Amino acid sequence: MNITKETDLLIIGGGAAGMSTAVSAYENGIRDILILERNNSLGGVLRQCIHNGFGLHRFKEDLTGVEFAQRYIDKIKEYKIPYMLECFVIDLSDDKVVTCVNPSEGLMKIKAKAIILAMGCRERTRNNILIPGVRGAGILTAGTAQRYLNLEGYIPGRSVVIVGSGDIGLIMARQFVLEGVEVKAVVEIMPYSGGLPRNMKQCIEDFGIPVYYNSSVTKISGRERVNSVEVCRLDENRRPIPETAMKIDCDTVMISAGLIPENELTEQAGIEMSSSTKGAAVDECNMTSVPGIFSCGNVLHVHDLVDFVAEEAEETAEYAASYILGNMDVSYSGTIEVLNGEGAGPVVPCRINRNIRAESANLMFRPRNKYRDAVITVKLGSRILAEQKSIALTPGEMCRISVAGDKLSGAAGPLVVSVTGTINN
Repeated sequence: MNITKETDLLIIGGGAAGMSTAVSAYENGIRDILILERNNSLGGVLRQCIHNGFGLHRFKEDLTGVEFAQRYIDKIKEYKIPYMLECFVIDLSDDKVVTCVNPSEGLMKIKAKAIILAMGCRERTRNNILIPGVRGAGILTAGTAQRYLNLEGYIPGRSVVIVGSGDIGLIMARQFVLEGVEVKAVVEIMPYSGGLPRNMKQCIEDFGIPVYYNSSVTKISGRERVNSVEVCRLDENRRPIPETAMKIDCDTVMISAGLIPENELTEQAGIEMSSSTKGAAVDECNMTSVPGIFSCGNVLHVHDLVDFVAEEAEETAEYAASYILGNMDVSYSGTIEVLNGEGAGPVVPCRINRNIRAESANLMFRPRNKYRDAVITVKLGSRILAEQKSIALTPGEMCRISVAGDKLSGAAGPLVVSVTGTINN
């Protein structure tokens, strides 16, 4: 099939990351931009987020998710940036050609000078976390429950057990209570919550909802619909302890057990993947192993706040614009590998160009435990390149630390990011 369209910048995904990159690219001199979005409107999951807490960092205002999305939609319309809705991308090649289809245009091949991957992520389902038991009605993810309640207008159940303590699930727990639904418990496999501390406080503790840590749902019972679950404590190897089993009556099980980046297209293009982050292996400009293809937002690594998704996306678009305009040297004299050390989860980026193109390398990761009086350290061999102290760190929040570019230029050997402090589980 011949090329149907050509564009300077093609953005796959019209959620927070995709919209932010489009606006930033336009403001950095790129005019030939096209956004591909598979839903029937821009905004992604923000369209169903009617709670506030968005925009505090990016806009210095307390917005709902819908209002946050509208800020970018308004800019896209003001700049007359084109976008195609109900557009499904079915192939991405390493020569920056995308094959896609939508109802009005049919099958298309689009050639781009640069591509930004902004496909976001999806929720883990009951099948992903292997909960045994019946397969009746009343088992759904937190995002699906949010959509039912906020967009479709009906309540999916009357008594709910929440599996996992991801942020969407915590927020939905509060909304359920306010709608008159009984939230029986939150069951978390880890010894700490996977959500933001503020969501645990405002959505769980303030409403007196029981939380069972180091525990798992080991059975779902019922016939046509869920009527109860069995919950067990776990031993040090995360195996259920049978004598701790307890039954909780409920008609709904809501899964809030984390997110999976939507990287099928990334892998299809033969782009190098990171075994630790499960996203694309990118450098400090968020460029992948294929020159001219960039990745950002939740498809690269799952963020804690949409504000930081937008911030990362805007920076990525600046580099993509530089690439399109011919101002970026994509030749490598080699790379510095970035590794996670003691106490630190997978780090993005996972490599840095020795001839660093940015003023600084901004490193992001999640701590592996809850810490107090913590110190984040970035080392090159025995030399400390950056150090940052924090009163408290939790796995629900991203850590960010910058290393000045002049400290990295021409450096050899891996960077190691680590966390020390008092573990506070």
